[in-house]
Amino acid sequence: MGPCFRRDDSELVAPMIPPDLPAELKAALDARLEGLSRNDVAARAAAISKTYRDGGGSGAIRSETDALAYALARMPATYAAVSACLNALGEARPDFAPRALLDVGAGPGTASWAAAYAFPSLDSFVLLDANPALRALALELLRDSSRLADLNYDAGDARAALAKAEAADLVIASYLIGELGEAERKSLVETMWGKTRDTLVIVEPGTPAGYARILAARGELIAAGANVTAPCPHEATCPLSPPDWCHFSQRLPRSRAHKQVKGADVPFEDERFSYVVMTRKPIEHRASRVLAQPAIGKADISAKLCTPDGLSIARVPRRDKAAYASARHWRWGDAVLEKS
Repeated sequence: MGPCFRRDDSELVAPMIPPDLPAELKAALDARLEGLSRNDVAARAAAISKTYRDGGGSGAIRSETDALAYALARMPATYAAVSACLNALGEARPDFAPRALLDVGAGPGTASWAAAYAFPSLDSFVLLDANPALRALALELLRDSSRLADLNYDAGDARAALAKAEAADLVIASYLIGELGEAERKSLVETMWGKTRDTLVIVEPGTPAGYARILAARGELIAAGANVTAPCPHEATCPLSPPDWCHFSQRLPRSRAHKQVKGADVPFEDERFSYVVMTRKPIEHRASRVLAQPAIGKADISAKLCTPDGLSIARVPRRDKAAYASARHWRWGDAVLEKS
């Protein structure tokens, strides 16, 4: 393929939201920690994280302390991943201005926070989740929010509540479908698409299993007439072969409380995630996607790209100064366009 360039400031591109939690959300989480033993919260976070990784889902979160421990441990990373997905959506569709959000399996409200800051046009927020402890924490965190004070958080099983919910411009399911069996996942994806007026975003952990779930949902939605907006530049079969899989990484800063709960000294964390963004209308100009961190060599820059025509290794020689300068800014997950 020919030289590529990343979208630059001369193009119409939606503003990018940063990966770290909004200041008001950080303050709300810190306020909830007051009077609690951070060691106890850290111990609960470790136990809950293990249960979650072992497939137990959010069922291990039963108390106020459980919910807070989970939020402190996972909210920053989940927020960063969802923000990256919404940034990709905004970059592909800079004119997208949704009014209504439906957050399925909302938990502590992480995806709603990310969407609220990604799309200032949103003025209707509906959250669905069955976990009462997470719902109670979400409402506490959202109580003083300048963006999310006016919302509906419906308690009860997300699938049953979803069937009763009104359709929304933007529907998000983040880190949810991995908690369901295959038949339940298919049914939920079908129902979510039926409630999507414009765009559906599904985010899962960036593991081979998470990618497989995203791939299955992608195929089901394409069969239902949906169009892929990100990260893929096509509706064709994924060109990657095992042991490779499509996933991305978002680096996020760790607050002091986050480091304490995680038992970590490093001031940052890298969250790996897989995702798909599906829309009712097709995208006219397809951007290729950088599938791994580019390699900068003495003679050229090479990058693995998923293009509208399939998998490609782009090599940008140093002698092509303009293209090389542009390629030096490529990062894993970026959308890049071919020069005409």
